[in-house]
Amino acid sequence: MSEREPSTAPTPDADGFRSVDEQLSLALSAAVRPRPVRVAISEAQGLLCAEEVVAEQALPGFDQAAVDGYAVRSVDVRTAGQEPVTLPVVGEIQAGSRQPRRLQPGQAVRVATGAPLPTLADAVVPTAFTDGHQAKVTVHRSVPSAGYVRRTGEDVQIGDVAVRAGDTIGSAQVGLLAAVGRSKVLVYPRPRVSIISVGDELVDVDRTPSVGQVYDVNSYALAAAARDAGAEVSRVGIVPLDPKRLRETVEGRLLMSEVVVVAGGAGGTTGEEVHAALSDLGQIDVHRVAMHPGSVQGFGKLGPDSVPTFLVPANPMSALVVFEVMIRPLIRAARGTRNPHRRVVEAKLLSPVTSTAGRKGFLRGQLLRDESNGEYLVQPLGMSGAHLLASLAEANCLINIDEELTEVAAGEQVKVTFLAQRA
Repeated sequence: MSEREPSTAPTPDADGFRSVDEQLSLALSAAVRPRPVRVAISEAQGLLCAEEVVAEQALPGFDQAAVDGYAVRSVDVRTAGQEPVTLPVVGEIQAGSRQPRRLQPGQAVRVATGAPLPTLADAVVPTAFTDGHQAKVTVHRSVPSAGYVRRTGEDVQIGDVAVRAGDTIGSAQVGLLAAVGRSKVLVYPRPRVSIISVGDELVDVDRTPSVGQVYDVNSYALAAAARDAGAEVSRVGIVPLDPKRLRETVEGRLLMSEVVVVAGGAGGTTGEEVHAALSDLGQIDVHRVAMHPGSVQGFGKLGPDSVPTFLVPANPMSALVVFEVMIRPLIRAARGTRNPHRRVVEAKLLSPVTSTAGRKGFLRGQLLRDESNGEYLVQPLGMSGAHLLASLAEANCLINIDEELTEVAAGEQVKVTFLAQRA
């Protein structure tokens, strides 16, 4: 079961187009956050914490040496900065020792980093401040009380919140959970996304296409994009354009997904057949959105759990742009990310661009930084067509062109959306 919110479908404008913002709002309103599950902390990295983890023990749990050296009473070495102070060394304590030891006035105990301090000791003299001898140690510098000591509860006190609900669990949070003795934690799991490609012309990449056939690019590219967005992805692969089989496949995926994406299910005769095959599973609408590429797309909520379902174009370039603009924010919202959108900055165009009137353009580009003044610069890529998948592989941003603009000259400022950074 999942948590869902009701939504209201927007109304298309007089030209039959729905705005990008309206379509995105419709999608985001259907975002599904999977119910929390308890997992081992070794499996929690990258997930959102679903509980406030309250420390039931202090960290550290005892006064311990912060460096290798000699545990002392600070009062016994207070004059060491003026003249050397020599103390007898009455023992040694290693990290992990559980043998209690008591320090008498005027004595020192050799300690390793992390070792518990003996009773009465309130400071550690680092080895570098001494002559390092084991029977009698000569101290050349004084240390204050609590000097080079990690006090009980210095990091976390009993009752402190170690990890907060809504925090992303990274390596530091995993370490902190282990440090306060938690082996499991309640988290929001990654939303499950199923990717399906539809088309009788498609073959998988391990086969040789015949005349009229093409490789299935979409299921691989969209699965990778969904994984990058933080989803748990199931790449279903190719489903022939057979209404019964398509319906059964989608119906099965609805039972195990928070998002379903059908590539090749929007536009043309294929889109009509896909829509007809799925329409009795719930509310789904194929509509023109005022964007390019990818203006024709479908969205609805199918199955008994009203699973958000997208129909995206067969063209891989268009499918990836629709994913980036519409589906990725929904996945991020389903994960509980506070801001599901990518970062947007303003940049100066290095070359002119053209865009389709009445549609918001999402054009491929390479974002650069002028080292002399820190200004962002953007070079458009592959302006000759929406089919140029290679140009998206070279892009690190999308150039956003407003609906009312058909041309933007070089030197003008435009908004650009960051894409994933290359390793």
